[in-house]
Amino acid sequence: MRSARRRGSYGVKRAPYLFLVPATALFLLFFALPIGYALWLSLRKVRVSGLGLGSGARTEVWAGLENYTGALSDSELLGGALRVLGYGCIVVPVMLGLALLFALMLDSERVRLAPFTRLAIFLPYAVPGVVAALLWGFLYLPDVSPFYFVLDELGLPQPDLLDGGPLYLALSNIAVWGGTGFNMIVIYTALRAIPAEVYEAAKLDGATPLQIALRIKIPMVAPSLVLTFFFSIIATLQVFNEPTTLKPLTNSVSTTWSPLMKVYQDAFGNGDIHAAAAQATLIALVTLVLSFGFLRAADRGNKRDAGQGDAR
Repeated sequence: MRSARRRGSYGVKRAPYLFLVPATALFLLFFALPIGYALWLSLRKVRVSGLGLGSGARTEVWAGLENYTGALSDSELLGGALRVLGYGCIVVPVMLGLALLFALMLDSERVRLAPFTRLAIFLPYAVPGVVAALLWGFLYLPDVSPFYFVLDELGLPQPDLLDGGPLYLALSNIAVWGGTGFNMIVIYTALRAIPAEVYEAAKLDGATPLQIALRIKIPMVAPSLVLTFFFSIIATLQVFNEPTTLKPLTNSVSTTWSPLMKVYQDAFGNGDIHAAAAQATLIALVTLVLSFGFLRAADRGNKRDAGQGDAR
């Protein structure tokens, strides 16, 4: 009986680790292994002997940090980073501002047809990014867009949204149209979790709906705002689908418009997979540093606010 009890106890202790085996295997196979392989490629390069013809003319050798120094001094990669920075300065505040506004409106007591409105706002998020970019791209083209036809009939100017400065607005519009619904759902869910007693107490104190929204709702959904901002920053740094899809429609979008497009062009266009791996690693490090720094700053702000609340 004692041996059976020991075997049963051992089996119970071992069960959690057995359940973790599939997830661990998938993590190692599809996440850790590709990252390790990319790091290995980033430290290598191809040495070409002579004309690069024949067997042994192209050999892979150790490069150290040479690919990283080349990436940091690459004007095309830095230019793409600046373009993405300008793109993010438009997308992130507009998208999160609209998501917060829609969530507050849907959480109002006077709203009508709330389920249909939530679905209508969230529906663009269900459209794949490439499909959304194609839809908006044809709406931006003067020859096929109904908007340009209406402007022409009214005698109004017809701006070219796929050239120059308006290109940033055109790309940002696609991201805002597709991402606002998801962020709205996250914030709205946090609003619905606030106890009704809090609102009742505020109303008894004479607070108006606007004061309740500004002084109660928004501060209490701050963690959700931090989460949506975090996701938006990552998505902005990884923008690829929208400019790549619009590239055949305009000459203003180059093959290196964003950092990820530069990585793709070097890897599959120029055949320099080692330089592309170094660039991808740098992009991942920048994303990690920005995300970690923002989360630390938000956590410090929350602790400071909590300390001030306790002091009061």
